[in-house]
Amino acid sequence: MAPDPGLVRLRVSLRAVLGIALAVALAELLGLSLVASITAGLAALLALFTVIDPTIRRQAVTTALLPAAGFPVLALATLLHGAPTLRDAAWLLVIFAGVYARRWGPRGHALGIFAFMQFFVTQFLHAVPAQLPELYAATGVALAAAAAVRFALWPIERRVPPPAVLAALPGTGFARATTRQAVQVTVASGAALFIGQFLSEERWYWAVGTVWWIFVNTASRGETLVRGFRRVLGTVTGIIGGFLVAVPLAGAPVATALLVAVCVFGIFYSAAVSYSWMILAVTVMASLLYGLLGVLDGPLLLLRVAETGAGAVCAGLAVTLVLPVRTHTTNDTWIQRALLCVRSATSAAARRLAGDEAADPTPHAAELEALLGRVRLSVAPLVHPLTPFKGRKERAGRVLVLLDEAAREVRGLVSVAADPDASHDARLAAACWRVEAAVEALISRQEAAADPDGHARTEAEAHPGAPALAHARGLARVLTELDAPLRTPPGAWLLRS
Repeated sequence: MAPDPGLVRLRVSLRAVLGIALAVALAELLGLSLVASITAGLAALLALFTVIDPTIRRQAVTTALLPAAGFPVLALATLLHGAPTLRDAAWLLVIFAGVYARRWGPRGHALGIFAFMQFFVTQFLHAVPAQLPELYAATGVALAAAAAVRFALWPIERRVPPPAVLAALPGTGFARATTRQAVQVTVASGAALFIGQFLSEERWYWAVGTVWWIFVNTASRGETLVRGFRRVLGTVTGIIGGFLVAVPLAGAPVATALLVAVCVFGIFYSAAVSYSWMILAVTVMASLLYGLLGVLDGPLLLLRVAETGAGAVCAGLAVTLVLPVRTHTTNDTWIQRALLCVRSATSAAARRLAGDEAADPTPHAAELEALLGRVRLSVAPLVHPLTPFKGRKERAGRVLVLLDEAAREVRGLVSVAADPDASHDARLAAACWRVEAAVEALISRQEAAADPDGHARTEAEAHPGAPALAHARGLARVLTELDAPLRTPPGAWLLRS
């Protein structure tokens, strides 16, 4: 498992277990049914998992808005329970609106997911209109419990710097990635709905759920295809876990509750680092919940694999054939934004060292870390172990290594600039100019200017008391080395597929 600096993932995961346990306990104390208690747990999970606004205040507002997005959908799904055609059409409209809302950033993303999952949970639990009042009560109690744990009992975000918020990719109409994705997800969901109902009249919704979650946090064809592969891998391994764990338990309440808590921890702890592990935990948890409902058996778990496979195929076809967003387009955009951020951080650091107190490179460094995370996600299809393009894989890996090295140099430069005793070196301006020139050459796709690498190293060694200068020269060298792997022989960007 990936490192966990500051144990942030550990604390977030433990908080999620606490919040969801509190929500379920309150539902049970109120005398609500098992279906309502499961609804409460899932609502708390979604509130703690999907609300990722950069500030605590925005997180609180988004959490408060979740009922506005979820309650109407919950009512619609239950009222159309006995009208399959209208139910299917309504869900496709909810799906389109939920994906389209991603254009409004983290809040739209969270509200869209919550609305979709209210429809999904209704199908999962086979809820009917008579249960609507207690489902509302369970969801309301769960959201209050999640908010109390997150903002009062264990406010982790108050001790963690807010993450940088990245602007969405540019575009209008069908040139906007979120609009294209809304169409893709709706088309894929319609196909998955049809195939899923052919496979099972009762559990067809798993195919639609697979489509939805494959498209979450993806922006290109390659990312979506890789996500689909990992979804199937996580589901298959999770089903094996279901056979080994959930089937023998046969719904035993105490043991099932404890294992569900373990699965919740696994979902939150692995979400940021491994999609396959997260889906494994989700699949085992779903198997345990089916055990509680008294419907779990071997054929049901095998059907889950078939439905997941159908959804993954539908998602793959839609992202390839319906308004596709090519991987190289996304790679190009995110890498350029990262390079521009390197230039901005260097320029701000140089001005700060020159005595400009208003210049602050820290926000640029934070933004660069977020951008590099997005670059890794975008380039992931090219470095996947199963990619057939070995040359591209090697060069894409080289790009990631060099960008990480650039980020280290930026962090070092920012650290020096934050030292009030640091002095400005006259040679720093020339080194920063080389950084800007190297970035401009990469972005404009011109031939990179020759960098006197050997001279720079010799001079840096001769002046060990100028760390800012060493970091700036290191950046210039890294950017010059990036020129080759970012291009194919004709001069076009390498990272395309």
